Amino acid sequence: MTTIPERHEIPDAHKWDLTPMFADDAAWDALFRETEARIPGYKTYQGRLNESASVLKEAIDYDLSVNRSLELLYTYAHLRNDEDKTNATYDGLFQKAVNLYARIAQASSFFTPEVQAIDETTMKGFLADPALSGYRFFMEKILRYKAHTRSEEVEELLAMSAEAMGAPSRIFSQLDNADMRFGTIEDETGKTHELSHGNFIAFLMNPDRGVRKNAFTTYYEAYEAHKHTIGASLSSAIKKDLFISRAKRFDATLSRALFADNVDKEVYTGLIENVRNGFSPLFDYLSLRKNVLGVDALHIYDTYVPLASDVAFHMDYDEAVEVTLEALAPLGEAYVSTLKKGLTGGWVDRYENRGKRSGAYSSGCYDSNPYILLNHDATSINSLFTLAHEAGHSMHSHYSRTTQPYIYGDYTIFVAEVASTLNEALLGRHLLEKYKGDKKMETYIINREIDNIRGTLYRQTMFAEFEMRIHAMAGDNQAITLTTLTDLYGSLLSDYFGDTLEVDEALKLECLRIPHFYSSFYVYKYATGISAALDIAGRILAGEEGAVSHYMEFLTLGGSRFPVDELRIAGVDMTRPDPVNNTIAHFGSLVERLKTLLS
Repeated sequence: MTTIPERHEIPDAHKWDLTPMFADDAAWDALFRETEARIPGYKTYQGRLNESASVLKEAIDYDLSVNRSLELLYTYAHLRNDEDKTNATYDGLFQKAVNLYARIAQASSFFTPEVQAIDETTMKGFLADPALSGYRFFMEKILRYKAHTRSEEVEELLAMSAEAMGAPSRIFSQLDNADMRFGTIEDETGKTHELSHGNFIAFLMNPDRGVRKNAFTTYYEAYEAHKHTIGASLSSAIKKDLFISRAKRFDATLSRALFADNVDKEVYTGLIENVRNGFSPLFDYLSLRKNVLGVDALHIYDTYVPLASDVAFHMDYDEAVEVTLEALAPLGEAYVSTLKKGLTGGWVDRYENRGKRSGAYSSGCYDSNPYILLNHDATSINSLFTLAHEAGHSMHSHYSRTTQPYIYGDYTIFVAEVASTLNEALLGRHLLEKYKGDKKMETYIINREIDNIRGTLYRQTMFAEFEMRIHAMAGDNQAITLTTLTDLYGSLLSDYFGDTLEVDEALKLECLRIPHFYSSFYVYKYATGISAALDIAGRILAGEEGAVSHYMEFLTLGGSRFPVDELRIAGVDMTRPDPVNNTIAHFGSLVERLKTLLS
């Protein structure tokens, strides 16, 4: 029987190196105490922000300096915590960082109301002062929130509540990553394996339908056993978002979520409308899948297995790095050489261990490396694409932070998925060239690209519609119960799969296992991101003049502009339906190509 290794059993060479942030935990504690001691310093500026442009700049710089230290503390603590959710020491460090964040937010909560209380004439003079010349966009983003900022006292109370407000997400994360066990299953050879988040998809890709079904059933039995607890947790998260939205005088939770990025609601609703109008190639693909697999009824556990079922894929981490770097060559030597140093030199925590956070991500701060958490599986092509995906995030972070000042060093989530998904698109094209003439591998790769678009455009849009509708129900003061959640999710499954899929009752519990639902209205950005990324990648691969340079400029922008404006520099207008519709058309063409290969 294979089991998940403990953290100490993973070789150091396969772990990320966090020592560039802190040599040890004692160094972290020293900065923690130093930063904590600076909290009273905020009182120096309270009530004085309208005195002069120089005083305002001094206050801004003080706040930025404190938060820069806070971000370094938080980054180290959350990365250590994610290495092993059962490690009490690092759970304690993480809780201390979150608590410090809440206290700093409370101490600085006067800042925004005071800035917004400065009369228009005085503020115009401040913004014209050379002292604030590099802060104009920063100030404009604060001022546009004027209608949604409460009194200093109310803002202080809201800041004080931040740590408690994070309870639903924290409870779910601990249950899902630390406490839940998913049992064991047998593979097609009779070997027993412990089932986990990390290997679940790999088992769904198994050619043996009995193994796939067993993995699906066993996995969801864990959620069935905890469905009432998780349902209550998700319901609480939704109500938390509603409370904050109402406290901030937004007409809906969605409005508040879109306001920060200055994204029109029509971008969100238009995505859903355009994807719903583009179900035809999706249904066509699922019907093809059913026929190729030769099953009487297609189930969700039949939708991951490669249709080129006799292709054995194996690519260990080091080879995956080399292939990824080859695929990203069109982006230039500087991009590739920097990425190679990172992927082989301490950016990446490579393999699964017991208690480690599931999935994958890129994370860091202005003063850290752009670290990558993986749970690499050499037998899964998805792990190769995940590496390229997270590398895109990390290189976006690298270019933003080495080009922009700290105040604009972070890009928004809306543009984040563009860099990662573009890398996946370049990798897909590279693999098709690498295996050109090998019909089985071509089938395998195109099938994978189809499934990636299905999972990113169609699936994430379904998630986005679920969020829009469940938050609207909460806004209408409807009860958000376990039944409410699963019934709504079940109806969307029926819409998005039509009559091409037999929806198992257990699948309605899928809404309970999506971590992103605790960061409301995040998931739609995957769908818009893949649409923008495929547009840019197509022009890069076609050799269009300026495509690479415009994209590289986009990577350097950080948070210096609103995200829709940044994408226009890269050549994409997300306020129009074209990027989404073109992605659906591309999906349809891939389905037709797959039909030819399988004929």
